[in-house]
Amino acid sequence: MNSKSRVLSAFAFEVPDRVPINYMANPGIDLRLKNHFGVGTDDREGLRQALGVDFRAVAARHTGRPLHEPVPDRRVDPLWGWHTREVEHTGGNYWDFCDFPLRDADLEQIEAWPMPSPDDFDYQTVGEQCAHYRDYAVHVGDPGLACIMNTAGFLRAMDQMFIDLATDDPAGLRLIDRFLDIQFEKTVRELEAAKGGVDFMWIGEDLGTQDGPIIGMEMFTRVIKPRHQRFIDLAKAYDLPVMIHTCGSSSWSYEEYIAMGVNAVETLQPEAAGMDPATLKSRFGGRLAFHGCISTTGPLSFGSPDDVRRQVRDTLSIMGPDGGYMLSPSHSIQNNSPLENVLAMYEEAHASGRYR
Repeated sequence: MNSKSRVLSAFAFEVPDRVPINYMANPGIDLRLKNHFGVGTDDREGLRQALGVDFRAVAARHTGRPLHEPVPDRRVDPLWGWHTREVEHTGGNYWDFCDFPLRDADLEQIEAWPMPSPDDFDYQTVGEQCAHYRDYAVHVGDPGLACIMNTAGFLRAMDQMFIDLATDDPAGLRLIDRFLDIQFEKTVRELEAAKGGVDFMWIGEDLGTQDGPIIGMEMFTRVIKPRHQRFIDLAKAYDLPVMIHTCGSSSWSYEEYIAMGVNAVETLQPEAAGMDPATLKSRFGGRLAFHGCISTTGPLSFGSPDDVRRQVRDTLSIMGPDGGYMLSPSHSIQNNSPLENVLAMYEEAHASGRYR
């Protein structure tokens, strides 16, 4: 099987030749892996081939001018305008959202906030990307597509975002819908340009803490569900399966997503409540495919290579039977993960994830 057929078999709950494999990492460990394999620092494709990754993303490239000016001591997203600041820690650094320029914005200010036009992207390259990756599982979107709460929180701050959802604040809801409208139209044009070269759509929403839901079912039904249904329906119009990223304890929402047409769930933090592999497989196996489960806060970061290999084998023994599983870190691998642990994860996936 090639990568495309391998991943599509997982979506169809069929048993592939080996478990499909994905990769996500922050820049620090990514660079260490590239150095280990002797690929260039900008050779994203070379590293994925070295790890045996089966997934590839395609997207239209923005060709318009930057819409937001730089700010000292900050990174400012040139298209959407959110701010991040560098935070150092013992394992390296990360960029944390800050300042929240639309926290106190009213409806008029939300309408005036610069956002990119769907016209300002080069869609011609999408078809070229699909052709280049024709042997891989090609996806449009990622965990940021159709994401409501996180994205609004980047500009509005998380506390204000939750107030917006609870009170139906017109400014907060308009911010969400402006962003989603642009994403939706861009995705439509990407799918048209792909001419059948895309294999699935990837969307996202963080729905849980470590211990339980982050919002209630009423808010999910009123705010999240109709906005996600629009993207799911778009995928179905192109006969594409849908995978959704759901951080934390999120299994409370899965029956809803099954009814909405979602085919696979992703992240799957095994340490969060109700998210261990055995529980997920027993409750949703055969109705949802699974992507993730190798925790970035467990042995991958704090154990030995043997601990990592054991977790991979244990996860495969639970999730692998009858198909429907794609092996991946639960989140981007962090700098505090020893190189030998990360290598052990992928080596064991190839060794123990071979079914035939």
